[in-house]
Amino acid sequence: MTLRVRVDTVLDGFLQEQQRMWTGQDRRPVWEALREFVLNGGKRMRPAFCYWGFQGVRRDGKPPDDTAIVAGAALELFHCFALIHDDIIDGSGQRRGALSMHERFAAHHAQQRRRGRWQGDPAHFGRSVALLCGDLCASWAQQLFCRCGAAPEALRRAHELFATARSEAIAGEHLDVLSYAVNGKGGKRAVARAMLVARLKTARYSITRPLQIGAALAGGDTRLLRGYAAAGDALGEAFQLRDDLLGVFGDPDRTGKPVLDDLRQGKPTVLLALTLAQADRGQLEVLRSLVGNPDLDNTGAETVRTIMADCGALEAIESRIRLGHGLAVKALESLDLEVQARAELIRLADLAADRAH
Repeated sequence: MTLRVRVDTVLDGFLQEQQRMWTGQDRRPVWEALREFVLNGGKRMRPAFCYWGFQGVRRDGKPPDDTAIVAGAALELFHCFALIHDDIIDGSGQRRGALSMHERFAAHHAQQRRRGRWQGDPAHFGRSVALLCGDLCASWAQQLFCRCGAAPEALRRAHELFATARSEAIAGEHLDVLSYAVNGKGGKRAVARAMLVARLKTARYSITRPLQIGAALAGGDTRLLRGYAAAGDALGEAFQLRDDLLGVFGDPDRTGKPVLDDLRQGKPTVLLALTLAQADRGQLEVLRSLVGNPDLDNTGAETVRTIMADCGALEAIESRIRLGHGLAVKALESLDLEVQARAELIRLADLAADRAH
């Protein structure tokens, strides 16, 4: 079986087990929505980094076991929590080519209200249920992680890293929310804040901590965890910067998200911060009339994309991505890793930095 199939098999089995608590017409829609969301879509990068981070330590010649697979599946559940809550905070209508969770339940409420069965505000209902769905994914992630089967001391070390990853992601989300209020003028401080958000909100829980968790589960030493941190932070930031570019320049059919959302929201990404910092006065006037406008259309978005390219922000982001990728590969090559694991981690680094979705 491929790594993805092994992870999905663990996730599906766990979700089937949870179904017992989510029966009946009132509760079943939550379980059905989450099962669909968890299993349909996602690149499974976090489980992959956890697994190969684990395998990098192995020298015993034994066949791979499921320790890192189960832990990686738990990381994927936490990722689902983060996505669901992030979509609520950003007001995003789509995720993975379908309605975001809050929009799905808002539509369900609206349908029931039209039939005269329910009352109240569909949007409020949708957000409320989606919040609970995200919370449930976080709870499930913890429950599944504790089942990974590692030795007690290895599990304790890995659990500390998992707890740190969760705290970092929430801190990064907080800073992201705060950035909408303080980043409007651009400049170096806005770029630095956006980079910090990228590091905490995405880089750490997506790459750095999965690598370290895998290593801890396999008994890796402190030196290896530091090496994984150097590689993971550099690559994680490149991964998020690529995500910023795809949010504006990507193909919606491949990314599963509209390219207008980030611009309509004025999402304070590193890309936008660099654009505002490097644009001339005339370009700034145009940007401030378009970015953050909820009625922005494709013509306006194309104007913003042109300015991003002309002022050098697009190339600056590409340069940062190349730098982060190069630093990560160099760090991985310097570590004492099992040969196949090193090759797989470098392959994952290539995919993370240079992807179309």
